[in-house]
Parts: sequence; C-alpha cells; structure tokens
Amino acid sequence: MSGSKKSKILVTGGTGYIGAHTVVELQQSGYEVVIIDNLSNSNIKILDQIKTITGVMPVFEKLDLRNKIGVFEFIRSLPNLGGIIHFAASKSVGESVKEPLLYYDNNICTLVNLLNAIKGRPLNFVFSSSCTVYGEPDVLPVNEVAPVKTAESPYGNTKQIGEEILRETANAGQKLKVTALRYFNPVGAHASALIGELPIGVPQNLVPFVTQSAIGKRGQITVYGDDYDTADGSCIRDYIHVVDLAKAHVAAIKRMEARQTKAVYETFNVGTGKGNSVLEVVNAFERVTGVTLNYRIGNRREGDIIKIWGDVTKAQNELNWTAQSGLDEMLASAWAWEKYINENPF
Repeated sequence: MSGSKKSKILVTGGTGYIGAHTVVELQQSGYEVVIIDNLSNSNIKILDQIKTITGVMPVFEKLDLRNKIGVFEFIRSLPNLGGIIHFAASKSVGESVKEPLLYYDNNICTLVNLLNAIKGRPLNFVFSSSCTVYGEPDVLPVNEVAPVKTAESPYGNTKQIGEEILRETANAGQKLKVTALRYFNPVGAHASALIGELPIGVPQNLVPFVTQSAIGKRGQITVYGDDYDTADGSCIRDYIHVVDLAKAHVAAIKRMEARQTKAVYETFNVGTGKGNSVLEVVNAFERVTGVTLNYRIGNRREGDIIKIWGDVTKAQNELNWTAQSGLDEMLASAWAWEKYINENPF
C-alpha cells in the first residue's frame, strides 16, 4: 500500500495538540484521515483550522474510546482502514498522581477497547509513547535499548503498560504491526499559526505557560529549581517542534506500508538529540520575541527528572526522519500562535 488517497488512517485524539498537526501532515501527504475524539481536552473549531490549512475537512466522529460498543461499531464502519495513529490519552503528570484511576481508565482501557475492535485485521499502528518510560536515565543521550525504569507517575506507567500491551498483542500474531514513538518535549505551532497547543485551564508545560504569561493571561512564571547538576542549575529537556514530531508519524506509517519494518513491534526516540535547560528556554524566548518575562526561581518540583535528551540515530537511519527546527523557531511559532488565539479566541 502506498501513501495515496486510497490509504485511510484513523487518528484518535486527532483534534488535540499533536494529533491536529499530524492530521495536517497526513492530509498533505495524500492520506484520507478519520478522526475520533471526545473533545475532553480539545476544541471542535480545530477541524475548521485544519481545513483552512489543507483544503480538506477530515471525517470526524465524536466518540469516547471508553465506550466499548461505540468503538466496535465505529471501527466496523471503516472496512478499508489502513492504519491507526493512537494519541487519545490523558497526559498531565501532576493530575495522574492525584487521579491515578482516571489515567488507567482513560489511557489503558481505551487502548484495550481499540485493540479488541481491530482484532484480526491487518493494520499498521503508531502509538503515542513518551520518554517518561526511561525515568532518570543512567547514560545520556538515552537510546531505545536503555532500561525502562519504574515510572515516576501513573501517567508514565500508562505509557509503559501501553507499550507492553502492544508488544504482546503484536507478537501474538494479531496481524498488527506497531511502531511506538517515544516523544521528548513537543513545543511550538504550525507555521500558519492556525493550530497550536491549546491547554484547557492552567498549562502544565513550560512553553504554553511562558507564552500565556508573556501575553498577560498568566502571572509570574516559576522555574522549579536552580540547584540541579546542570550548567545553570535548571532541568534539561529535549524540546522538539510539534511539526517535526507530526512528520515522524507520517514517516512511521509510510515505513510500515513499504514493509521496511524489522519486527512487528518497534520503538523509536523522537527528539532533536540535544537538551536545553529551562532557563535557556526562558532566555531564548526573550531574545526571539523581544518580550521580557516575569519569572522567579522556586523550589524543586516533585517527580521532575534532572536531565534527559534522546539519541535519535535509530529514527534518522530507519524512519528516514530528522528534526529540522531549532529552539528559536519553536518559540517564535509558539508566540505567533499565542498572539493569534489572543485575537481570535476559541
């Protein structure tokens, strides 16, 4: 199967942050896209934004994947499905510590429902995983054969369990080929500034909090700790432009369609291969935008690892994918999106 218009891809959570950018890249690569989303952490207006960018309105079904019967019936209505990209999940580390059962219900039960609904069908499956599966790595950059450590949060545990479920299902001869993409820290927005990160409530991630503070929606930014074992004392992460991340999903689907996989279950790090500290991000934002940020140094935050960035050699060699955008471009696009939604509220 080639990446022509005949190839239909189901995207769960397709109106969310990474999902919407991936839908754009899929449509621009000639794929027919069907979205399932329950809109619990996204906005239906994103569909119109996607159409404005691509010229194509994706098929949309409002559906909660916890609805087992609904999932079975909808999957049955898609006989010529070629692949699935599974984003739909809750993703706040802090919330998962307070509400673990919510996370196991929404992240694990939904995956099981989806896999039961497609059982026996020959499909390509891309799973939205996370570098949280590595915990605090022993060696940097961390690569795909690094040990998966005890998770620091229920959220991280759901990604570990999700990977285990998919590996075991694929290895059980279920006609399923699976690529698990372990994301690092996605930031930024589409170059059109028509889609971007749209957190409901107080942002849990650094960059949307920075942009909201800069535009006046939020108060002072807190940098959690400046006494870590890093050059400037703040935590280090591997930040990746969301459009680069979206393109990795298209690369994964194309690779499986071209029968280039080496196993029925594979994992790839998706990052830039370099780390930036929290304070470097703050300083870069000020330099790129000319906006002075109001921030303070606070106490360390429980559950934060000190530093992580990925070895992305495997993705470069086997997915034929490389991140293109640097930190400045990521922050400039995030700021353009923040200004757009300030003038065009959702």
